[in-house]
Amino acid sequence: MKNSNSSLEFLPTTFILIGIPGLEAEHLWISIPFCLMYIIIFLGNGTILHVIRTDTALHQPMYLLLAMLALAEVGVSASTLPTVLGIFLFGTTEISFDVCLFQMFFIHSFSIMESAVLLAMSVDRFVAIYSPLRYTAILTLPRIFGTGAVMGLKSIMLMAPLPMLLRRLPFCGHNVLSHSYCLHPNLIHLPCGDTSINNIYGLFIVTSTFGLDSLLIVISYGLILHTVLSITTGEGRRKALNTCASHICAVLIYYVPMIGLSMVHRFGHHVSPLLHAMIANAYLFFPPVVNPIVYSIKTKEIHRGIVRMFSEKRARV
Repeated sequence: MKNSNSSLEFLPTTFILIGIPGLEAEHLWISIPFCLMYIIIFLGNGTILHVIRTDTALHQPMYLLLAMLALAEVGVSASTLPTVLGIFLFGTTEISFDVCLFQMFFIHSFSIMESAVLLAMSVDRFVAIYSPLRYTAILTLPRIFGTGAVMGLKSIMLMAPLPMLLRRLPFCGHNVLSHSYCLHPNLIHLPCGDTSINNIYGLFIVTSTFGLDSLLIVISYGLILHTVLSITTGEGRRKALNTCASHICAVLIYYVPMIGLSMVHRFGHHVSPLLHAMIANAYLFFPPVVNPIVYSIKTKEIHRGIVRMFSEKRARV
């Protein structure tokens, strides 16, 4: 009997997902904006993926990296969808321990990949502005596909130890999570044992991915700005900076909510759980909702491809 109790204390069979704390009675109404966001995410990113896949003129490094970004955002959203809609539409707040770890793994893996793609896109913009004549020779399609494979493999390898590290910890009956999905910063507060290894490894992941990526993006834009300022004509400077506008928006859309969420998890122990939930939702939902809209409007080639796609469908009808 003692062994049975200790095993129950060691690993919970299920976690309870709160959803949005304090608004449990309004979950059905809250499901409406979440359903709309998922529709926008899958339609918007799916349209960009379809346009890039079918238009051979867009089989260039910049657009292939954009396709990788859209794929990562779809992956993050698909990872959260079952529990988010389960809570708000059907009131299903329980998730098994193993499924929770799987969800955590996929959410963070796709998020790491998203950050890496944003870095690759900044390097792409630097090469395009610094050495436009050698752009296609430097950023060949095999190199772009190889970069995509490395980014995906790196995400998987970095995240693989986290579920195993969590499984070794005693939870002592603590199984309530304050979000609609499983995130490592939320999970790591539940165990009653020593979490120092988990915290150190989690910090290593954050610094070696998001921290390093953001630093290199800043350096890339410093080099881009230096190159642009060396262009003699004002028109040339404007065109060079205009090619970076969509990517700058994507970087801000991704990193600002992420920094806010990190600050709240690290230092906001007395912050309202509702604010925790809102910032987490902004981090996971804002980029995949807004990025397709930004790229569809700001990137002429994507805009033309979308218009051409709908024109062809009308012609067939």
